[in-house]
Amino acid sequence: MKKTVDQIDVRGRRVLVRLDLNVPLDDAGGITDDRRIQAALPTVCKLLEGGGRLIVMSHLGRPDEEPQQKHKYTLAPVARRLGEILKRPVTLLPDCVGPQVTSHVARLKDRDLCLLENLRFHEAETIKDKKAAEKPKLREQKDAFARQIADLGDVYVNDAFGTCHRDNASMLTVPQMMAGKPRVIGYLVQKELKFLGEAVVKPRRPFVCILGGAKVSDKLGVIRALLGKCDAVLIGGAMAYTFLAAEGQPVGKSLVEPDLFETARNLRKDGAEKLRLPSDSIVAAEVREGVKTSVCPGAIPLDQMGLDVGPATIRSYADVVQTAGTVVWNGPMGVFETPPFDRGTVAIAKALAEATKRGAITIVGGGDSAAAVDQAGVADQITHISTGGGASLEFLEGKKFAAIDVLDDA
Repeated sequence: MKKTVDQIDVRGRRVLVRLDLNVPLDDAGGITDDRRIQAALPTVCKLLEGGGRLIVMSHLGRPDEEPQQKHKYTLAPVARRLGEILKRPVTLLPDCVGPQVTSHVARLKDRDLCLLENLRFHEAETIKDKKAAEKPKLREQKDAFARQIADLGDVYVNDAFGTCHRDNASMLTVPQMMAGKPRVIGYLVQKELKFLGEAVVKPRRPFVCILGGAKVSDKLGVIRALLGKCDAVLIGGAMAYTFLAAEGQPVGKSLVEPDLFETARNLRKDGAEKLRLPSDSIVAAEVREGVKTSVCPGAIPLDQMGLDVGPATIRSYADVVQTAGTVVWNGPMGVFETPPFDRGTVAIAKALAEATKRGAITIVGGGDSAAAVDQAGVADQITHISTGGGASLEFLEGKKFAAIDVLDDA
């Protein structure tokens, strides 16, 4: 158990709060989904009510991939939206380190809040510890960056579950440098650890996992891990066609990973009856709204591709979900972004909502899956919607998070 924000006194203290405010933006810089901002509010409000002087930090996107378009990744839209929700101005500082930041933080009063600019504007934020260990100059660069941030705070709060599987400077090096000062988790991380932890360690059975998405390679580790823990693993999305093709079933133009055929066959052998594949597909010649589609119960024609699970698969998967005690779902069942190939994904969302009503613990992770429960109008009928796609998968896989281990034990 880790110490939480409920177990510390922040009055009059400068509180470094690492959040995951990596929200999606449209071409005009508008926020298209503020779920991650909303998820951070309970911790932010608790710390403000306690009289803390908040220094909020986050990353946004991957500015290193577009250095000439760095301005697109400013946290200004986040500052505006957070201010609207809190009904108070939120000052966005021009950087996350440097004399202007230090000066502003020194002037903070109780219940003040400022937001540091995108942490990833500095390459030191994402230097991996392994590389830093191999190259002293990188270690110096990462440590110097982290030290500037660590010196800003008297307390460190991690409420960025979506980034807890990374050894970013703000996630790991900063709290390491703040040893001796309070280092705790916020309400969001506490909730994620509770539901995901219980799902892994002591699930209410039957324990069912539904995995979708494009590639087997993205979820290989979690499939292997869950086959030993789950009572059923239901596969959907394009990744299903790698399994089917590996078994010799014609899949037409469907997306497959031929280099994983042997791995897929081994997983099927190891999983036996636990590992379930679609029995039919919705197929079309291309991914386009309004395109002619058909239901294909077996071999997919050469000029067609599987783009969603079919009605028989939806029924059989829903039947499995209705008998479950715990359901974990990560990844869409088809090309969710393009109707009508969203039907399988929405149907699974509704099946989870029904299972929740029946008393099952239902956990949804991944952006598309979370969007699906919203679109289906059942978000409030899911036990827990995780904000950390990659982090939740790695947690289910059983991996340790150094960014959490470094924090204070209760």
